[in-house]
Amino acid sequence: MEFSKLNLHADLQRGITDAGYVSCMPVQEQVLAHAFGGQDLYVQSQTGTGKTAAFLIVIFQRLLSESLLGGKKALIMVPTRELAVQVEKEAKVLGKYLPFKVGSFYGGVGYTQQQSLLRDNVQILVGTPGRVLDLNKSGHMNLMDMAFLVIDEADRMFDMGFYPDLRKLIGVVPPADRRQTMLFSATLNTWVKNLAWEYTKNPYEIEIEPETVTVEEVEQVLYHVHSVDKMRLLLGIMEREQPESAIIFCNTKRYTEIVAKRLRINGIACEFIIGDLPQIKRLKIIEDLKAGITRVLVATDVAARGLDIEALALVVNYDLPTDAENYVHRIGRTARAGKTGRALSMASEQDVYELSDIEKYIGKKIPSEIAGEELFGQDKSEGLRIRTDFYDDRTDRRRNGGQGRDHPGSSRGRAPGAAAAGGTRQEGPRRDRKEGRDPRTRESQKTQAAPPRQRSRRQEDGRNLSKLSFEERMAYYREKYDGGPGPKPAEERRPRRNGAGPSQASQASPASHHSRTYQSSRNKDRHRGHANPAPVRQNGKRGAPSKEGPVRPGAPEDTPAKKPGLFGKLLGILGKKKQT
Repeated sequence: MEFSKLNLHADLQRGITDAGYVSCMPVQEQVLAHAFGGQDLYVQSQTGTGKTAAFLIVIFQRLLSESLLGGKKALIMVPTRELAVQVEKEAKVLGKYLPFKVGSFYGGVGYTQQQSLLRDNVQILVGTPGRVLDLNKSGHMNLMDMAFLVIDEADRMFDMGFYPDLRKLIGVVPPADRRQTMLFSATLNTWVKNLAWEYTKNPYEIEIEPETVTVEEVEQVLYHVHSVDKMRLLLGIMEREQPESAIIFCNTKRYTEIVAKRLRINGIACEFIIGDLPQIKRLKIIEDLKAGITRVLVATDVAARGLDIEALALVVNYDLPTDAENYVHRIGRTARAGKTGRALSMASEQDVYELSDIEKYIGKKIPSEIAGEELFGQDKSEGLRIRTDFYDDRTDRRRNGGQGRDHPGSSRGRAPGAAAAGGTRQEGPRRDRKEGRDPRTRESQKTQAAPPRQRSRRQEDGRNLSKLSFEERMAYYREKYDGGPGPKPAEERRPRRNGAGPSQASQASPASHHSRTYQSSRNKDRHRGHANPAPVRQNGKRGAPSKEGPVRPGAPEDTPAKKPGLFGKLLGILGKKKQT
């Protein structure tokens, strides 16, 4: 069926013609045949089959032709920022001659411009769940005047953990009987079905089964390689293929950044894209790749869907994806619009467990080749520890000094200046803390690292106490903690309050000890606010101590001696045990 036979609005038809659309693709024909009457849809179709144009044409045509929808708006939810920008561009192309304003709303950029779009009464809103909920909660985005709700790439949203956000979002838009809901998904799963049954009204199901899961124009090759040789094989592939454009997929953000930086060290200009990059930088990288300014892109699965890059020559799976469907989406970036392309995958001892699920999903074995030694390149980054970074989407500011959190090659704890030469440092031999070190070397290192006071103590006390007898150990402890050269009774130990040295303490009489005890009591009573009775005159002098010690009124004449301390008790116990 051709678009010109659909009796569309003239201005809309002009936009479709300018976009180069002539004949309807299968999913477009099915959607346009059932959606113009307001029917809810649940559509299963692969990425790149024309779904975006299908639901945009439905929205534009109904807004133009139905007077009851005057002033109403449409909300299109997508999982990623890149897809939001792409849908926005498609809407602007198709609606080139229409009076509707189109805007995209996603995180990673400031709110000012997006709030300005809302004040200008934008009618076609394309956004990611998080930012849309933020704008709605702050009162800038009113979702109660939405006549259309489109959820694109629904299965991908569930994979990314957007299901709770989607439920919240659907709760703040008009109910199902007051809106048209169109849900699109590349695969059928329980989450998508539950969402369709719960939040749509008698949806019409459209299922477009592709003749083949993977595009036949993609030449697929699999190399079995050890994980430590992956980079050498990648360098050899890049040298042999010399692609005009290529995307290299990794499973994690950390390895995406590492692979990109190691390629740069080896002289291959490239960029990397991960979810933590600032949105402005992500969009710039994608635009440069589409324009041919950037030839090589290293990416996570954030680039596996929604990116329409013309004439992409090569896709490399540096890691096999853990989800078989993502393999199809990855290699689907090449051989688009009838062109040919190559998809090369590396299966290491860690990736090989994913291979059977991938081959089962695509319905065939991936042709494998043996990588000869001539295919392996020379890795200049071998032995270098790559520094990974933290990124803040809102401020484009590196946190923690740009240190990587979980990569063993991060800069945490490295010496100043170690991050020179492009954020790398030489990988030297590591010393194990428990193996391969002489205990004497460890002890000398501890002594050198200790503060001066601790170092002097360790040098003086560096004797082997286990070889001393009981009496020698007791004498050593007395000398160290009491300051005396030999055993002393408890009452002759050095007093700590008055700062008397060992000689003064040994010469002090019991009477002096009692006098100090009495004077301390007077000071305590004075601080408590009690009136102290005058000390009894002894030997004609006020407060002079007698041989028997001072006598306090109302107190016994013989004041008991001070109780021995903890160390004195310990000596007594040990002495008794020794005697027994």
